Amino acid sequence: MGVKLGFAVGLALAALASPALARAVKAAESGCAGEVVAARQHRGTFNGQRITYVSCVERYATLDTAGQPAARITAISYVARKARPDRPVLFVFNGGPIVASYILHMGAFGPKRLAVPDDISASPDQFRLVDNPHAPLDVADVVFFDPAGTGLSEPAPGVSPASQFSVTADARQLQQLVLGWTRAHGRETAPVYLVGESYGTLRAPAAAQQLLDAGRAPAGVILIGQAVNIIEYAQRPGNIISYAVSLPTLAATAWWHGKAERRGRGFDQFMADAKAFGGGEYLSVLFAGDSASPERQRAVANELQAFTGIAAEEWLRRRLRMSKVDYQRALFPGERLATNDARYRGPASGPDPFSPVADAYGHQFTRYLASDLGIDAAGYRLAHPGVGGLESWDWGPNKTPFGDWPYGAAITALMNGNPDFRLLVGNGYYDTQTTVGAMDYLVNQGGWPRQRVRSVTYQGGHMPYSIEASLAELSRDVRAMVRKEW
Repeated sequence: MGVKLGFAVGLALAALASPALARAVKAAESGCAGEVVAARQHRGTFNGQRITYVSCVERYATLDTAGQPAARITAISYVARKARPDRPVLFVFNGGPIVASYILHMGAFGPKRLAVPDDISASPDQFRLVDNPHAPLDVADVVFFDPAGTGLSEPAPGVSPASQFSVTADARQLQQLVLGWTRAHGRETAPVYLVGESYGTLRAPAAAQQLLDAGRAPAGVILIGQAVNIIEYAQRPGNIISYAVSLPTLAATAWWHGKAERRGRGFDQFMADAKAFGGGEYLSVLFAGDSASPERQRAVANELQAFTGIAAEEWLRRRLRMSKVDYQRALFPGERLATNDARYRGPASGPDPFSPVADAYGHQFTRYLASDLGIDAAGYRLAHPGVGGLESWDWGPNKTPFGDWPYGAAITALMNGNPDFRLLVGNGYYDTQTTVGAMDYLVNQGGWPRQRVRSVTYQGGHMPYSIEASLAELSRDVRAMVRKEW
């Protein structure tokens, strides 16, 4: 569920921050806490405000539920000078499982970002490292969490890495970091927000509930490319819900590539119609199955053709079912669409067409570590090398044929346990991993107070912030949440 790393991409990138804007400071004078690895002072402009802040690279020891050492987490924080004790703090992380937080760091929430041109045919050598005025440092401090085995974080001595390969243990590391970081920085009264992407959207509610149980309820959770209800929208052949909630993504993709029948509609109306059809007649006919009349099945196939660009006869041949993976290869025979962002296309036998973009984030981040943060990037791991795939991860206790993985139950507990808790969920239209329809399904089925939930859609894919206009929208949404504007 995380962005997969492919071949290394050589970049001819712009010069990094000048020494005048980033200078080393002594740990004792920096305001950093924990075991300080490196500290530098910077100045930047965020949302129009000039902010002096310190980058803190710090180590924190975490304990397991028995009170024994579990991991040594190395976190990268950006802390405003003279921050008030109640200044909000965002804890930000990617997914995998398990990868480091470098993509959200370089893409959205850090003070610098990798600028990817809107022209998706642009070569990575045109990507540039630039200031990120969209970062939320005007309203909050930001802490990036890298789970043990990624980044510079490690399991504690004598602790098996595999002991941390579970939803519960992984979330425990984050919970311990939040408690340790806020205590060390004197921020016990500060509102805390957890910001997760992809698998990180499973980690976020699990860690949030652990924080609630520890008496430190977070103020909110932000989910980007959510996978909380993945058990319901996973595309097993017999799971008809998955086809209905995936249709809006297929429709958006067809629109982007000029394959949809627009019928005079703008994008927003087209998407509204696709969602209504997916949750209405399409789902109804899928439920009816072979009992639906041939005429009704034909009418649905015709509409599917109009929305997706795939011929009605092909939809009928497939019994009106097409997985997202199959669609990626069906829209342009001989080619494939990228999983993370279906706007990108390439040869069917080649690597994922989005790989050069994903690789560029990692390549640039390792340079940034040395140039801006003053640490040796040689040992920084973008992803854990030993997880062994999704099958090696412990997803929860319910492993019988009648089991469930109700990750959304943690959000319910947070809503019930903290009347001020709020949830923000965001998704890119062209994300074929975690879809906009699945996001809508999560919010509509959650049973949560609607005034405390916001769901938003952005142009782009699994990483919509690769488009600057979408990054600006996401940043406005995050600020509105932190400022409690809703």
